[in-house]
Amino acid sequence: MLVLSRRRDSAIQIGADVEITVLGIQKGRVRLGIHAPDDVLVRRGELSPLAGGNYPHAASAARPVVKARRPR
Repeated sequence: MLVLSRRRDSAIQIGADVEITVLGIQKGRVRLGIHAPDDVLVRRGELSPLAGGNYPHAASAARPVVKARRPR
């Protein structure tokens, strides 16, 4: 696992097509913005069947659980 420290409004690039930006930090919570192509599946970790979450519907989900919103 790669562990990075980032400040608000800083970004991390993953490959050529995925960018994760720290939008805000408050009360122990971090808000992240994710820019990714539509064919990249983005799920919260607790919903991923690989994470062993207790969500039986997660394994059968055919569509992304979290859809990235594009800025207008």
